[in-house]
Amino acid sequence: MGFAMSVLEFLAVVFVGVIGMLLFTVVVLFGIDRFQTGDAIRRNYPVLGRFRNLFSTLGEFFRQYFFAMDREELPFNRAQREWVKRASEGHGNTVAFGSTRNLNVVGTPIFANSPFPPLDDQFASTEPLVIGAEARTPFTSKSFFNISGMSYGAISKPAVQALSRGAKEAAIWMNTGEGGLSLFHLEGECDVVFQIGTAKFGVRDDQGKLCDKKLREVAAHKNVRMFELKLAQGAKPGKGGILPGEKVTREIAAIRGLAVGQDGISPNRHAEVDDWDDLLTLIVHIREVTGKPVGIKMVVGTEAAVQDLFNTIVKRGAETAPDFITVDGGEGGTGAAPMPLIDLVGVSIREALPLVADIRDKAGLSSRIRIVASGKLVNPGDIAWALAAGADFITSARGFMFSLGCIQALKCNKNTCPTGITTHDKRFQKGLVVREKYKRVARYATDMIHEVEIIAHSVGVSEPRKLRRRHVRLMQGNGRSIPMNELYPSAVMDAK
Repeated sequence: MGFAMSVLEFLAVVFVGVIGMLLFTVVVLFGIDRFQTGDAIRRNYPVLGRFRNLFSTLGEFFRQYFFAMDREELPFNRAQREWVKRASEGHGNTVAFGSTRNLNVVGTPIFANSPFPPLDDQFASTEPLVIGAEARTPFTSKSFFNISGMSYGAISKPAVQALSRGAKEAAIWMNTGEGGLSLFHLEGECDVVFQIGTAKFGVRDDQGKLCDKKLREVAAHKNVRMFELKLAQGAKPGKGGILPGEKVTREIAAIRGLAVGQDGISPNRHAEVDDWDDLLTLIVHIREVTGKPVGIKMVVGTEAAVQDLFNTIVKRGAETAPDFITVDGGEGGTGAAPMPLIDLVGVSIREALPLVADIRDKAGLSSRIRIVASGKLVNPGDIAWALAAGADFITSARGFMFSLGCIQALKCNKNTCPTGITTHDKRFQKGLVVREKYKRVARYATDMIHEVEIIAHSVGVSEPRKLRRRHVRLMQGNGRSIPMNELYPSAVMDAK
């Protein structure tokens, strides 16, 4: 009896102590909130006003996991992410009962199935394409689906390692992004596209200008197949790259030529390029120095600007042309960008891609300049649409981030990514196990290619690069769909 009473007395003391601490905390917070001047809600409603900030912070979490329907969430909905997850894990991507996609949304692509699709023995392998026939060392690419630019700095060491090894496994290329070339890009021995951003990270001299010696050093790596001169990216056209200082480690600083902890801010354009003539001159120079194909990455703003580019190419000669043009849509992603640019600037890939393809074809440069499509293309329907619209290749960054385990936590611009993909905090990076994740990268790519082939076969062609605009119908506001070649007629593509 005495022992039981002592336990009860102890619990009572603990209870009183806890209540006392809570009351003390409330009083302290009340005083702090009442006399602070930065937050009107907390000043008028001390303590209780704090719950507004708490619920606002948690709202993003609850919407993602409890309230948003499969097709509602942005920038990528649950259905899109789940497809990537199943593909990368090697699970079957068959679903039951019916589609959850609303096919009446304007612009929705619907592939026109053939009454007599090819049989299994009539399928064909996708033919490799040569990029940069004018270069001393052209690149023959086997895959139409590849990894878009993600710099070491924006993403972590294990993420780069997993992507490099996965790219090799799937026989696809990997773009370095504008942060320079690291050993982690090379360790998987995959094909690498070296991106030259406006700050020239990795190939610049002490004054920040392009350095021919460093260009040759990068080109000397046999796995570096091409160079991409970045003019702009979809998420922030008119604004250079932004790498927050907390993500600039000693190693990243050495690669980029920055101080540890210094923000990596790229200029909004290449200082030596004032017009299209200057751009072609720079392309020719880089191709001559490196001996390898050189392309550009751009975001379409106006049709007139694209037409001016091709007029300049025709005037100066096809030998001065970029070997490829990566068209990034205004819906493209990034680790950090101002909201007005993300939301409001740059033409969508759905409009930009057919526009660029048509202008290229009318200029007679379809075999000289390859088009690479980029910008929120992560599922088989996206890739098949892009091939039909005129792309020769498609690249994805966020799709491969999902294959690594990205949960769309929207912390890319901070150093707190919970999956270890966009952080340099070792505590979070330990969750990204390279020997497991690279297999997911490879499976995502191979499953993507396989399912795009399924779509191609369903419309009656033997392989994906034979997809044409006439094979796709686009939903209109009146509830009817029309063939894409009626919206975007192209005598060149229709004749193929």
